[in-house]
This record gives sequence, C-alpha cells and structure tokens, in this order.
Amino acid sequence: MSSMVDLTTIKVFILDVDGVLTDGTLLAFNSGEQARTFHIRDGYAIRHALRQGYRVAVISGREEEGVRKRLESLDVRDIYLGVDDKMKIFNNYLNTFHLETASIAYMGDDMPDLEVMRRCAVAACPADAAADVRAISNYVAQLPGGRGAVRELMEAVMKAQGTW
Repeated sequence: MSSMVDLTTIKVFILDVDGVLTDGTLLAFNSGEQARTFHIRDGYAIRHALRQGYRVAVISGREEEGVRKRLESLDVRDIYLGVDDKMKIFNNYLNTFHLETASIAYMGDDMPDLEVMRRCAVAACPADAAADVRAISNYVAQLPGGRGAVRELMEAVMKAQGTW
C-alpha cells in the first residue's frame, strides 16, 4: 500500500501527537502531570525536514506543556494543542499559509484524525493505528507510533524528492 502513493508533491507534514509521535502510553504522576516518550529519530527527521524547507505542524487534542516544550526544542513553530475540532484548525492552517491539500501528508492514528486525513494527498498512519485509520491510509508505516513511524514517513518523502 505504501509504495503506490506519490510522495513527490509533499511540502507539509501535519502530525498528531499521541499514538504518532508517542506510543500512546501516558505515565500519570501523583502531581497530575502526564508524561510521554518521544523517539529521538522522529525528532531528527522533524528537524531535518524543517531545515530542508518543509513545513511541520502538530495538531493534538491534548494540551500538555511537556509536549509543547519537546516540539519547540525541535524548532516546530506550528503547534496546535488542546484542539477539539481538528478539521477547523486544519482549514485555518491551510488558509493562513495558502497551502494546497495536494502538498500535505498527515499522520494520524485514531478516529479524531480521520476527517482531516481524508483531505490530504498522503494519509499516513503508524503500523499500530486503529483499524479504521489504517483502512483509509495510503501510507502505512512499518513502525508503530512513537517508535520511528514519523521518521519513516519523512525519510520516504524526502528520499522521493532527493532532499534526504
């Protein structure tokens, strides 16, 4: 399935957080803080993509300061956390930056991502995404969320365009 999709038009990566940049596990501390783990290779790919002129945005339903700090440390500037309506944020993002859906790869893993994924040239998901998400994805990573799936997508796109 993944080898048939055209990756040469992609200029923008939009990512979910939980289950995509993380493995979906939450560590709940007595303080109320909830920690997640990110994969270092995903971080490398995000930074490399930004340096190569790609846009990288994150849209997540959850608002967590640690997530924001991690993304900012990777130089991601388009960060939308605590989002109830991903489609609304997606449409605003497209309008604000004058983007075409043909240039966008979106990686999601669960039901809140479906509507936006259907609009993008590349609807990508980690290997362990929800069945409904895998069913509509035209790029299914071999790796699971939080374990290099984002790197896999970004590397495939950039290799297809000679920017890796």
